[in-house]
Amino acid sequence: MQRQTKLNSQEQEQVQQQSAAQQIQQASAREFATPEEMLRHDALHTPVPPTIAHRLQESIGKTPPRAQSWWRRLLGGSDQ
Repeated sequence: MQRQTKLNSQEQEQVQQQSAAQQIQQASAREFATPEEMLRHDALHTPVPPTIAHRLQESIGKTPPRAQSWWRRLLGGSDQ
């Protein structure tokens, strides 16, 4: 009975090592056509720290409103 338990634990260890190796291979096998594609992928899979997100929202809130376009000013249209 102990021999089977030992074999099972060894088998479990091998399965874990194999799955870890597969995950590494899958992660390293990703290729990108352009740097922009790589950056988009990284942005989707990397969480933004809360302090950075808060500072970004504060910074966005401080930006002045967008000026009315020249052709709307010329034609007297409203900015919507």
